[in-house]
Amino acid sequence: CSWIEVNNWVYSFIVEDALHPQTKELHAELKRLSRQMVDAGYIPDRHFLLHDMECKEFSLCLHSEMLAIAFGLINTPAGTSLRIIKNLRVC
Repeated sequence: CSWIEVNNWVYSFIVEDALHPQTKELHAELKRLSRQMVDAGYIPDRHFLLHDMECKEFSLCLHSEMLAIAFGLINTPAGTSLRIIKNLRVC
């Protein structure tokens, strides 16, 4: 679970969160950022993945912290510092 504060409201996200009202916009922003990184020369290393997923590249973008970053980017003015809080649990 990850949190971000925007305009004095705290928003939380879980992995592959599809219940957020801005889900389509969040996914579009993550795809845009992914394309921008690849265009800049980034090559994602997918060898560490344990599962053979059809869409490995985009599924990596659906982590809760990535969703929180996308939310911050589309809901704050350009240049705003984003602070993401991540809850890491160890079983």
